[in-house]
Amino acid sequence: MNYGKVNRVVLVGTGAVGCSYAYSMINQGVAEELVLIDVNEAKAEGEAMDLNHGMPFAPSPIKVWSGTYQDCETADLIVITAGLAQKPGETRLQLVEKNTKIFKDIVKNIMANGFNGIFLVATNPVDILTYVTWKESGLPKERVIGSGTVLDSARLRFGLGKYFNVDTRNVHAYIIGEHGDTELPVWSKASIGVEQLESLLAEKNELKKESLEDIFINVRDAAYHIIERKGATFYGIGMSLVRITKAILNNENSILTVSSYLDGQYGHEDVYIGVPAIINRNGIREVIEIDLNEKEKEQFDRSVAVLKETMQPVI
Repeated sequence: MNYGKVNRVVLVGTGAVGCSYAYSMINQGVAEELVLIDVNEAKAEGEAMDLNHGMPFAPSPIKVWSGTYQDCETADLIVITAGLAQKPGETRLQLVEKNTKIFKDIVKNIMANGFNGIFLVATNPVDILTYVTWKESGLPKERVIGSGTVLDSARLRFGLGKYFNVDTRNVHAYIIGEHGDTELPVWSKASIGVEQLESLLAEKNELKKESLEDIFINVRDAAYHIIERKGATFYGIGMSLVRITKAILNNENSILTVSSYLDGQYGHEDVYIGVPAIINRNGIREVIEIDLNEKEKEQFDRSVAVLKETMQPVI
């Protein structure tokens, strides 16, 4: 064992999402080093200073500083949250052209400094920008991951937990597909604790399928509601990114619905999309292929088609 080795995470983008991630990282004591990079260098410096002042209250010491792309050479993980944010009324997919251009430049600078770790992408449209990162970096597909539908799945679990009045951590349910308007819930595999959701619906007359559909619609449209009220979403995605980071750095082999490259799974290839995958220190160990019912298959196929159509002009 190499006792001198420390985990270095580089965060590119110190906007609201990036800073929520950095703040959660420090509060959970996930890595030994956290480097902040931003096109606005003074902003990155200020954020590093502010975060460092809370270090006496952190569960473990983390060295935080504002850095440059040169710090990427020995990084284990690079998290990209940089890019233009979604405006009120704007879909994630409408951001594609602007953010693709920004990403190509960022990834080129990172790779020019000899980076050989794992990329974690959060900027929207996340599935397409994860694909762009993979193409531009030349890294193996397993080492380029998008935040996918991890947050959407968390929103679904929260909604179901509230509906059934159980701890959201005991709800097992997934959203898959595009992180956006064509995502879908996998109701056929959802469970509350040890009991299948479909069995619960059959047993209890007061539980209605319409209520589940309402829960899903609230999940799908959550970003629009939040953006309308406070301008942006950042706490939930920040914590989601920390969850993925822990799975990677701690070699957990955890199952999370990240944006993964499909190479024949679900009957599709050459696309990044949110599906359950096993995550460890090497990135994506394996994409899990769920046995979807006919309706879910149709919805997933549509999600893939929309992504491919949207990314065509920019790839």
